[in-house]
Amino acid sequence: MTSAPPSAARAFAGGMWSFGRIIDRYATDGYGPEVGTLRTIELAAASGELVGLDLNYPFDPGVSVAEVKAALDAHGLVATNITPVVYDRRFRSGSFTAPDAATRAAARELAEEAVQVAADLGARYVKFWPGQDGYDYPFQVDYATLRRHAVEGVRDVARNHPDVTFAIEYKLKEPRNRLFWSTATASLLAIEQMGVDNVGLVVDFGHSLFAKENPAEALTLAHSMGRLVDIELDDNYREWDDDLTAGALHLVETLEFLHVTREIGWSEPLKLDLFPYREDPTDAVRESVATLRALEDRASHLDLDRLRAAQADHDAMTAQRLVRAALLGA
Repeated sequence: MTSAPPSAARAFAGGMWSFGRIIDRYATDGYGPEVGTLRTIELAAASGELVGLDLNYPFDPGVSVAEVKAALDAHGLVATNITPVVYDRRFRSGSFTAPDAATRAAARELAEEAVQVAADLGARYVKFWPGQDGYDYPFQVDYATLRRHAVEGVRDVARNHPDVTFAIEYKLKEPRNRLFWSTATASLLAIEQMGVDNVGLVVDFGHSLFAKENPAEALTLAHSMGRLVDIELDDNYREWDDDLTAGALHLVETLEFLHVTREIGWSEPLKLDLFPYREDPTDAVRESVATLRALEDRASHLDLDRLRAAQADHDAMTAQRLVRAALLGA
C-alpha cells in the first residue's frame, strides 16, 4: 500500500475582502463596520492562520504602498498578489471590454499601476477578475468584438511586462449575467489566443462548482497546460458564488481537489476566498483552515497504488471504497 506522503505543514493565504465590510443588494450599508486597508492587514494577521494576502488596488485614499508594505512586514504577512479593481462602478459597462476606448484605456492604466505595486510589495503575480466584462441581454454585444477586446486588453498589458506573471480568475457570472472569462476551458482558450507565456489561471474551487465543473478536473486541466498560477478554496451550493467556509458542503470533492494539489506538487499557499457576511471573519478563516488540514490528513491515507489501478480500469466502486476508507476510516 502506498499512501500520499505527509506534506510539510500547508500554508494558507486569504483575500483582504474577507475582513472588510461585506454588502449585498439588500443590506447596502453592509453587515459590519467599514474596515480600511491597514486594519484589514491587522485582522488577517490576528487569525493566526495566514501567511499572505490578496490585496485589492487601489488602497484606501491616502494609504501609500510604503504604509501597506510596513503593515505587512509588521504582521509577518506577504502580498501574494495584487488585484486591480477593474470591476467597480466606473467600469459598470466593462473594463477591458468597455464599449468606449477611454474606459478600456483606464483599465489598462490601472493594470499597469498594479504591476508596479506588485513589484514594490514583492507579490508573486497580478490577478485580473474582470467581473464587468460580459453582457446581460441577448443581442447586447457583438461577441467577436467582446472577445477581441477581452483578449487584447490583457495581452497588451502582459506583453508590456514579459517578466511579470498575470492570472485571470474566471467566474460564470456576477455582477454581469454572462462573463467573458466564464469557465476554465473558455478562459484557457482565450489565453492561448493571446500568444503570450506569462498569463494563466486562478482556479477557484467555488467558481468551478458554480460553473458546473468538476474542480479537480479543472485544476488538472490548467496545470497540464502550464497555466495554473494560483488556487483558491471556499464552498457553495453550486447555484451562486456563496463563498462559504471551505469544506462546508462538498467534502468529497474538496478531498479530491486537495488530492490533486498533492499529485501536481503544488507548494504555494492555498488561498481562501471567503465572504463571511454574518460570521466573524477570523473564525471563518480558522474553521476553513482546520477543515482543510483535516482533509489533507485524510488525503494522505488514500491507498494510491490501489486508487491508480482503479482509475486505470475506471472502477468507480473500488475508488469509492478507497475514498470512504480514507475519509471515514471505515
